[in-house]
Amino acid sequence: MWKRDEAVKPQSSQPAAPPPTPQPSATAAPPSPRQEAHTFLEKDNVNIGKSVVIKGELNGSEDLTIEGQVEGTIQLRDHVLTIGPNGKIKAQVFAKAVIVLGEVTGNVTASEKVDIRDKGSVDGDIISPRVAIAEGAHFRGSVDMQRKAVAAGQQPQAVKPAPAPAPPQTQPQPAVAAR
Repeated sequence: MWKRDEAVKPQSSQPAAPPPTPQPSATAAPPSPRQEAHTFLEKDNVNIGKSVVIKGELNGSEDLTIEGQVEGTIQLRDHVLTIGPNGKIKAQVFAKAVIVLGEVTGNVTASEKVDIRDKGSVDGDIISPRVAIAEGAHFRGSVDMQRKAVAAGQQPQAVKPAPAPAPPQTQPQPAVAAR
């Protein structure tokens, strides 16, 4: 039978050690600014916030998410452009892939894919080898699903037409008199 008094008494002659105070684990500690910068650089993704307005030419060599407004031209030829739900774009867009959750007014050219998600809107022409338009999305314009080389801005290779087959050799037919 268990006796409460025995459970409370220390078993050895040495005083009982106080319980260890909880130490914050390394994963719970907030990252240092250097760690945050390193993590940011690894992702290679830049965000343009809701309150930012850009007018002019926007070029970049990393993935970009736009939540604000951009007017002009956007060129991210080797990277992904994401138009967030709050993004409003009035621009010509050139990117590897374009994901639209907000509004785009202007032509969109992508070397890989254009994806218009639910509640996304595109008013303009799309040139891309792959196009996805979700149910509930808005699209007004034309779609040209060219090969990757053409969508990337390279000239298509000239295709030589096959030579026309020679007409078959026929015997002259006697003339029929008209009645």
